[in-house]
Amino acid sequence: MSDPLPTGTISTIAPASAIEAILEVLRQGERFLVCSHSRPDGDAVGSMLAMGMLLTQMGKRADLVTADRIPVIYRSLPGADGIRTALRVHGPYDAVILLECDRLERTRLRGLEPFFVINIDHHTSGHGWGNLNWIDRDAASVGEQVYRLIQAAGVTVTPEMATCLYTTLLTDTGGFCYGSTRASTFALAQKLVEAGADPIRIAQDVYFSVATSKLLLLGSALGHLHREGRLAWLWVSNRDMARSCAAEEDCEGIANHALSIAGVEAAVFLRELPEQRIRISLRSKGRVNVAAIAERLGGGGHENAAGCTLDGPMGRALDEILAEMRTESAALAGDQPEAP
Repeated sequence: MSDPLPTGTISTIAPASAIEAILEVLRQGERFLVCSHSRPDGDAVGSMLAMGMLLTQMGKRADLVTADRIPVIYRSLPGADGIRTALRVHGPYDAVILLECDRLERTRLRGLEPFFVINIDHHTSGHGWGNLNWIDRDAASVGEQVYRLIQAAGVTVTPEMATCLYTTLLTDTGGFCYGSTRASTFALAQKLVEAGADPIRIAQDVYFSVATSKLLLLGSALGHLHREGRLAWLWVSNRDMARSCAAEEDCEGIANHALSIAGVEAAVFLRELPEQRIRISLRSKGRVNVAAIAERLGGGGHENAAGCTLDGPMGRALDEILAEMRTESAALAGDQPEAP
């Protein structure tokens, strides 16, 4: 590196200032580690891959690492086979670029603490805990933020980049259904399609390429479906997971099936973990802020999609999360619960 990186914590508010500060670090450095949260979703995978491509075009070296394997539906993305799975990282990195991760612990990666961390996030629960922070809660996906970095860097948006970035938009807006979807979201989607993203193929890979095990697990979850006015919930046990031969990634999206019920405003999906912990996925149509609920319970996320992990057994965790959800649901203006 020609000059030393800045030290201490730099909290940038204006997006233009954040982008320029990040690009300055990228220009100075030579080798970067790009990470995201554990159990990576479409935004995590797509934004990591696009960031890696940006760094490559800038003449830099990028190592992409996650704690968990990439879900099958995202393995066809360009460059996905180059993402390494590990639980500890080390190396002569000039900085770590952490994408879509509202706290360092969510990476489940050990060894990150000594490095200069660039924190790029759009979660409602996102905070400026990194050395250099760009938190944009209005961004539809972190991929949208990466796109703005690409523009500012003056590099070419290749078809491969566009494919990865379009995937971040499609998945983190819930198929363009969540409250983060705006006219600018569709404008960006258009630009990415014009740059080479194939929206039909991407949608087919994400939504029409599920494993049989996922459908079997969904059947088990629907067998545990309950409704109470504007609230619905469903769950799966370890036995359900084993009987379906399901992987962790097969749980993704199950909460949306409960949310799809007419009249339901918020939904909960509970997944029993082997260590007697219960993973909670929360979804909302917009009137219930599930990120606020998740934060109170030690988790985080977006207003429409969030999560946390609670102590088991299942009955205890269910009582705890339903108490929170009922309180939030009852606070809705003019709330008149429907009969189940």
